[in-house]
Amino acid sequence: MNLLSIFWNLVIESAPWLLLGYLIAGIIKQVIPSEWVQKQLAKPGLLSISKGAFIGAPLPLCSCGVIPTALAVRKAGASKGATASFLVATPETGVDSIAFSYAMLGPIFAIARPIGALVSAVVAGVLVHKFDTEEENSQPQAAATSCCSMQKSQTAEPRPSLGSALLQAVQYGYGRMIADTAKWLFIGLTAATLVTAYVPQSFFLQWGDGLIAMIVMVVVGLPMYICATASTPVAASFLFAGLSPGAALVFMLTGPATNIATMGVIKEQLGLRSLVAYLVGVIVTAILAGLLLNQLYARFEWPLQLAAMAHGEEFSLWRELAAVALSLLVLRVWFSKLVDKFRAPATEASASA
Repeated sequence: MNLLSIFWNLVIESAPWLLLGYLIAGIIKQVIPSEWVQKQLAKPGLLSISKGAFIGAPLPLCSCGVIPTALAVRKAGASKGATASFLVATPETGVDSIAFSYAMLGPIFAIARPIGALVSAVVAGVLVHKFDTEEENSQPQAAATSCCSMQKSQTAEPRPSLGSALLQAVQYGYGRMIADTAKWLFIGLTAATLVTAYVPQSFFLQWGDGLIAMIVMVVVGLPMYICATASTPVAASFLFAGLSPGAALVFMLTGPATNIATMGVIKEQLGLRSLVAYLVGVIVTAILAGLLLNQLYARFEWPLQLAAMAHGEEFSLWRELAAVALSLLVLRVWFSKLVDKFRAPATEASASA
């Protein structure tokens, strides 16, 4: 089977769930205001850390999008622990990646992934809170209760109508979200295609299914700049090539949360101690989650439910139409970016003239 066929099969298998995930992400964006998020994460302690994990988990932000959001949350008064928890949970999972995990990996991974993300986020946040005791006492918490904030809330813009909010959700989900994730999704699907076609099972089988294989996945995922959605087909290709479920879960948890850009921001904004605590929390929790998942698969003899990746399969018409729709949305976003790139020099030239 040629590379193009493998790639297109992956797109068909994943398109319906991605379209659903993007829509839900747009709805969440409209339902949860950023001001409310910042208010919930201000007070240091386990409660705000847990809130950071549960608030961040469903938000429609990938590895690249979470960094400016986390910085805004931190500058608005969020504690170090809550900021760290938010930084872990948000890119590790999301409604789009959960739906994609169900399509590519089956229901077990669709459940294990968000649970692992929430636990690792809370653990990382607690470690940052306990290990780095230099928590600022001058956080701008007063901003939430000051007269200025009261005036701002009293003069807040009226909420849009239901129809307008739904339209904005669709525009965000099928516009901004696709623009933010399309490149990394394409890279992930391409990597999955190449691994499926060329990497033999013996390559991963040599590492076994225990701790060593998981450490290898940590080394692979640690510097990688990959979002949760893009890591899913890569993990599926690893499983297809013989990697254990637990090791694949380790990759899916560490890859999105520990890229070089995120680590740099944590060191700059939270300090070196927080960075060390953050990495320890993410890596240790991911490995423990992987070991537990392997035990559950062995204990209950669960079968791997992978999407068709190596041999042809007849897909229903609605799945193929969903794949075409997703492809057109991605092409529309990329075409718009290309037009804007060529339009910018012309605008500057006319302005200077």
